[in-house]
Amino acid sequence: MGSQLTQKSCVPCEGGVDPLVGDKLREYSQLIHEDWAVVDEHHLLREFKFGDFREALRFTNRVGEIAEEEGHHPDILLSYGKAVVTLWTHAIDGISENDFILAAKIDVM
Repeated sequence: MGSQLTQKSCVPCEGGVDPLVGDKLREYSQLIHEDWAVVDEHHLLREFKFGDFREALRFTNRVGEIAEEEGHHPDILLSYGKAVVTLWTHAIDGISENDFILAAKIDVM
């Protein structure tokens, strides 16, 4: 799952491209973990559960390191035993391939 995406790197997006929708969005969705939800064809969302706050914080920091390497940054909501990751490409106000690349890399952490 996602191996073709994990081999790619995020490409800076300054806008000017259309967000992924419809069949293309469904195709990409098949390449990441099934727990990622596509919400309103606008963003990807996944909740990760952990035994305590420290474990959730470690996960959040690892996601942050990957995001910095890729130059593509998610929203992360951290709470006790849980981290919720939301991905979308702000420059196009929707989902791009970058979001799926980052999701796939998070899947294999």
